[in-house]
Amino acid sequence: MPMWKWLYHYYFRATTDGWEHVPDQGRMLVVGSHNGGLASPDMFMLMYDWFCRYGTERPAYGLAHPGVWKYFGPISTLAVQAGAVVAHPKMAIAALQRDAAVLVYPGGAEDVFRPHSQRHQIELAGRKGFIKVALREYAPIVPVVSLGAHEGLIVLSDLYPILQQLHDRGMPWLFGIDPIVFPVYLGLPWGIAFGPLPNLPLPTQVHIRICKPIEFSRYGRSAANDRVYVDACYAHVEQQMQIALDLLVAEKQQ
Repeated sequence: MPMWKWLYHYYFRATTDGWEHVPDQGRMLVVGSHNGGLASPDMFMLMYDWFCRYGTERPAYGLAHPGVWKYFGPISTLAVQAGAVVAHPKMAIAALQRDAAVLVYPGGAEDVFRPHSQRHQIELAGRKGFIKVALREYAPIVPVVSLGAHEGLIVLSDLYPILQQLHDRGMPWLFGIDPIVFPVYLGLPWGIAFGPLPNLPLPTQVHIRICKPIEFSRYGRSAANDRVYVDACYAHVEQQMQIALDLLVAEKQQ
């Protein structure tokens, strides 16, 4: 927390608003769009602000990619202490059934490494598992958008489609790993980097906005199993998040 405090106030000069939209109690699914490569400073700054406001009195869990445990060693221990659990529907459901808040960034690598030209676009990567979990567990969705963190590295392009074509023609994946994305970006400490490598974010100012909760007209297992309804709910969440981000961008450009 002392390290995050310094980063929050002095390095990223972070600001947040919309905390009045967080329900006073009970379960919720906090759905965000994160930025800035694997460093993802807006995610950590949101966590810092949450802990400052609620301490350990209000349970909160973040769904993290299994790679955190596979590739990052000691960092995974720190992540668990900060509330990270493996990104799996069963984990999210277990947390929600304890009336906890669950933080999820559905866009994953496609989100944090989206090209710089798309930095003001919401990217949830078509993943709808969070919608099914929210419907099944009668959980409101609290969207979170942010601005500024994607300026901390400049993603020029994603070479994954080209590499996929080469792989289909017989070229093996590097180290046997299918990376999902293969960005080319300018940033620290590499200068120019190829692939989803860790990065040190530049000290760009970060603003985070918590939006009004989204509740749906139908809940329960039948709603979660209705593909057409799930698609409609997903589109609605994505649209509302894009509207909120567009408004935030417009405010900052004034």
